[in-house]
Amino acid sequence: MARYTGPVCRLCRREGEKLFLKGDRCYTEKCAVERRSYPPGQHGQGRHKVSEYGLHLREKQKVRRIYGVLERQFERYYDRASRQDGITGENLLRILELRLDNIVYRMGFAASRNQARQLVLHEHIAVNGRKVDIPSYEVQVGDVITVRGNSRDLQVIRENIEAAEGRAVPEWLEVNLDQMEGKILAVPTREQMDISVQEHLIVEYYSR
Repeated sequence: MARYTGPVCRLCRREGEKLFLKGDRCYTEKCAVERRSYPPGQHGQGRHKVSEYGLHLREKQKVRRIYGVLERQFERYYDRASRQDGITGENLLRILELRLDNIVYRMGFAASRNQARQLVLHEHIAVNGRKVDIPSYEVQVGDVITVRGNSRDLQVIRENIEAAEGRAVPEWLEVNLDQMEGKILAVPTREQMDISVQEHLIVEYYSR
C-alpha cells in the first residue's frame, strides 16, 4: 500500500503552518514550524511571489497532507465529490472526514491520523464488531467504532485515551473513552469540520 514515508515535519514547513501530523509533538517547542517557520530547502528563506495557480496548488496539497491521501486517490475523491449534490468542496471534505483512520483520530484513540492509519492496518480497530483493516474505509451514520479485544491493553492506545480525556469531541461523534468505543451520530456539516482550509481553491484548481 503506497504512502508517504518521508519526514512529516517537512510537510508542515512547506505549507507554512501546523498540520498536526506528529501528534503531541506539534503542541511543544520541538515543533518544526515553531523552530523554522520557512519552507525547507536551500531557497526556503528567499522571497517568493505566489501565483494564483500556486495558491490553488498549495491548498490542495495542504488538504492531501492533513488527511494522508496520495494524489491519485485524492483525485478520485474529488471526482466523486463533484458528482454529488451540494457544494463540491464541502462534499470533498466530508468524504475525507468519514475515512476510518480520521474517525479513529477524531475519537482520541490515536495521537495523529498517521498513527490511526497504523492502528487500522494492524487490525486493532473494529466497525460494528467486525475487524476492518482498511484506513480509507468509509464509515456510515450509526456505525460503532471500537478498539478490539487484546488491543485495549496496548500502552500506546491507553496513553492516547488518557491524553484525550477532557478534549472536545466533534458534535457529530459520540465517544466513550472508558469503553474505548464511539458512534457516528450524523454526517458532519462544514461548520462542524474544524479544519482551516479554503476548499473553494481546490475546486478552482481542478476546474482550471
